[in-house]
Amino acid sequence: MVLLLALEQKKKVAYLFGAGATQAELINLEPDLLREKQGLLIGDVSSRVIEKARANGSYRLNLETVSATSGSLNIELLISLLENSKIHDWASKTELLKRLVEKDIKAILTPSRTRRFYLHRALLQLHKHSAIREKEEVVGFISLNYDGVLDQAYRQYYGEPNYCFSLDDAAPSSTNIPLLKLHGSFNWSGATIRGRRRIIEIIPLGSHKTYLHAPYGFIWNRALEVLTRCDTLRVIGCSLSQNDEHLIDLLFKAHLERSAAFEIEVIAPVDAGARIRENYGFFPKIKTLLEIEDLLIPERDPSNPYKTWLKYKSIKMLGQARVRRVVHLRRVAS
Repeated sequence: MVLLLALEQKKKVAYLFGAGATQAELINLEPDLLREKQGLLIGDVSSRVIEKARANGSYRLNLETVSATSGSLNIELLISLLENSKIHDWASKTELLKRLVEKDIKAILTPSRTRRFYLHRALLQLHKHSAIREKEEVVGFISLNYDGVLDQAYRQYYGEPNYCFSLDDAAPSSTNIPLLKLHGSFNWSGATIRGRRRIIEIIPLGSHKTYLHAPYGFIWNRALEVLTRCDTLRVIGCSLSQNDEHLIDLLFKAHLERSAAFEIEVIAPVDAGARIRENYGFFPKIKTLLEIEDLLIPERDPSNPYKTWLKYKSIKMLGQARVRRVVHLRRVAS
């Protein structure tokens, strides 16, 4: 009876990763990249991609009046506007932009860089620790990123990722935590589903997104189930942009399926968390960085919120002495 009660009180945790999570890995190792505008957030990616696109004469044709490159640039919004405009050759123009986005991200996330990343590894290593598993259960990892940074860490600590490509994979399992990439992945070019190798196209940037076809229907339904089960959703490096209304809809539906709202811990700068709470006030338990777990983090404006949260979370759960004995957590806490 005592054991059963302890299991029932264990906190169920889900994670949602955005581009800022991968950016945190990158800047953690090479801070100068941020000053050089070589980051992975939408503003930097947009600026680089739009500059390359403007060098293409066929892209510029009929777009001279809307080809300024100053101020706030958002490649996803630009792709959406072009798709909706239906001007001559709009499809090839947007396809060019999507290809350039993929090339841009891959050019920054080179194997020599990603091999040195350790924040995602430290997070998964933390949750594999027996002392943590007594208190928290990870019910799912959800990602909006196309890159394979989280996948690499998952393979190291959990084995081959359970992407939930089919209904058979979508059943809950305590030993096979789902890794749900809602928009797809650059590394799914040769995935095996029901014994057949398939090319799974990513869900590209832009407004014309559909998640109803296989395998995305299974993936999104599994994400709904994960969110419905969790007590706490930790959002790492994700702005919960209103451009991605399907994600907000997913969070909304998950709340409706529950008897009580789940916590949403925003692991991002405090101002970013405050904007999310202001934009989505109908979610009642949004917590900014300084409000997580009764002032877990004493630093008002850390340069790397992901690393800072991971440091104090590890120390709280394990203590300084045990953290120093865990390879990746030791680097986070140093």
